[in-house]
Amino acid sequence: MTSLTVGKLRGLQQIAGPEGIFTICALDHRGSFRSMINRENPQAVTYDEMVSRKMELCSTLGPHASALLIDPLFGAAQCISQRILPRTTGLLVSTEATGYEGGKEHRVTTLLEGWGVEKIKRMGASAAKILVYYRPDIQPLAGEQLKTVNAVAEDCIKYDLPFLVEPVSYPVGNEADNPAEFARRKEEIVIQTARDITSLPIDVLKAEFPSDLRYRQDTSELVDICRRLDKASRVPWVILSAGVDFDTFARQVEIACRAGASGFLGGRAIWQEAMDIGDTAERVRFLSTVAVDRTRKLAEIATRHGTPWYQRYDISTAELAGVSEGWYRQY
Repeated sequence: MTSLTVGKLRGLQQIAGPEGIFTICALDHRGSFRSMINRENPQAVTYDEMVSRKMELCSTLGPHASALLIDPLFGAAQCISQRILPRTTGLLVSTEATGYEGGKEHRVTTLLEGWGVEKIKRMGASAAKILVYYRPDIQPLAGEQLKTVNAVAEDCIKYDLPFLVEPVSYPVGNEADNPAEFARRKEEIVIQTARDITSLPIDVLKAEFPSDLRYRQDTSELVDICRRLDKASRVPWVILSAGVDFDTFARQVEIACRAGASGFLGGRAIWQEAMDIGDTAERVRFLSTVAVDRTRKLAEIATRHGTPWYQRYDISTAELAGVSEGWYRQY
């Protein structure tokens, strides 16, 4: 792997901790976030309520994370304008529209209209991110999804901004009614997905845990599977939480980091119970205590066992970005 450009290097430095480990909280949920606030009638949740809830998350978790992943609709600009995002906390911003087009077995990721990498760069964010539904075994859909990812990757190269990709698998055919079968196939799906996605010019892979702890419990086997994922990825990778409970995610983070991951990018596993608390003061108290403690614990695990992201580059830390005399003329 060649050296990074100076803009990408700076952005990665901003979203990682001082040890080179990513300890990032995800707050960019939109449709699912409405449903967590009002399960009976999600569409009744107003813009102001969405923003208010996200600002609670940002203000409580921001000081304890290396970065926050926030959506542009309800949080990215709002946390800056309200002076809630700590100046030492990195900012990742989503590029995709919420949900997907097509059927449940033919999920097509689309970009958010009126938004893009140029605006993410211009607002001063540290990095861009895309969630892409992906099954490497479904063609030509997989190829079309890769084209979408590559288009955003090219924009990130143009604007010298780090790019994180979150591929998410999903069941098809009889897998939908047979979770054990989907879990069995998911191991190979996640590993092949890492090969496919990181063949593109991206900077960090936000990977699913490649096994289901309901069906596979042996730690040594799980570490071995994650090592295969580590070998498949050409770039630093972090583990995502996918809505599992906190204890499950903490175990996944430790296993993944022991196998080569450079940290985590977790959302609902850290804060999801707070969305069921109607009283504002009680909800903020939960976030300020339980959710903060969870974030700290995950950061401790990742820092103890994880691989600093820059070690994925076969060069010294002093040479991560090649800078020579007169570099600014060609930049």
